[in-house]
Amino acid sequence: MLINCVAYENGQRLSELPVEQISDYLARPGCFVWVALRDATPAELDQMQEEFGLHELAVEDARHGHQRPKIEEYGDSVFTVMHLVEPLGDDYNLGELNVFVGGNYVLSVRNRSQQNFLGVRARCEREPHLLSHGPAFVFYALMDAVVDRYFPVVDQLESELEAIEEKIFVEGAARNNIQRLYGLKRKVMQLKHVVAPLIEVAGKLSGGRGPAGCASSRDYFRDVYDHLMRLDASIDTIRETIGTAIQVNLSMVAISDSEVSKRLAAWAGIFAVATAFAGIWGMNFEFMPELGWKYGYPAALLAIAATCLILYRRFRRAGWL
Repeated sequence: MLINCVAYENGQRLSELPVEQISDYLARPGCFVWVALRDATPAELDQMQEEFGLHELAVEDARHGHQRPKIEEYGDSVFTVMHLVEPLGDDYNLGELNVFVGGNYVLSVRNRSQQNFLGVRARCEREPHLLSHGPAFVFYALMDAVVDRYFPVVDQLESELEAIEEKIFVEGAARNNIQRLYGLKRKVMQLKHVVAPLIEVAGKLSGGRGPAGCASSRDYFRDVYDHLMRLDASIDTIRETIGTAIQVNLSMVAISDSEVSKRLAAWAGIFAVATAFAGIWGMNFEFMPELGWKYGYPAALLAIAATCLILYRRFRRAGWL
């Protein structure tokens, strides 16, 4: 679906135009066309390929989707794939933004995402001195918007991790903590797979051997590269903290099991002594000490109770009970 198709000249907006007139404006010196599509149909992509002369391999990637974040050069044009991360319940919806950049055009194709980039167009039009750099600055603005939207996702992950950490030492919460930590770890890995490849893309665009068409905005791409490095460092920190939290949680489970084992062992020891006394005095022999004594039975019970009480107090003092 066509979102908008606008022609610009020397940093100023000329007008919106129908797709059929794109080639007319591309022929004008100092003019470039910025087209935005959402969930483009094969027919729309074919039409754009014809208007802009897009490489067939890049169009095929945009048509099929589900590409890894990357940048590819086809002659004087650049094709880039970026992922859009949107929280969806306890999971993420991963959309795609495919950007075609040439000397006098920018084509963005957004797939499987509710996020829009109308604010990016408004920002560029508010800065005509930067927009005069041409498609390279528009490309930077789109990438910058995508990367900036990763920061709230990282903040949300950090908040979820802090909430889980607060419950690690809560008794009986171990199983739920483990499930939440592994769910969080999976989301962190999803974000890692989104951010890490973009570092390579931004590094190439900001480096001296980047595409010639993006040279005018190289400093801006370096800023995006710095943001991605910060994101990557935060993600690695979260991953390490999750690993530590899992180990601590498992240690708490082991400690809890050890406490239960000590209690069981203490009670087993107490009942073992009582059983030993009863077993000895319960043997069926005719000649036994105090067998005919009037107070033998109460004395035996008292001795068993006294021994069990002594053991109980010692185990209690040792922290086993």
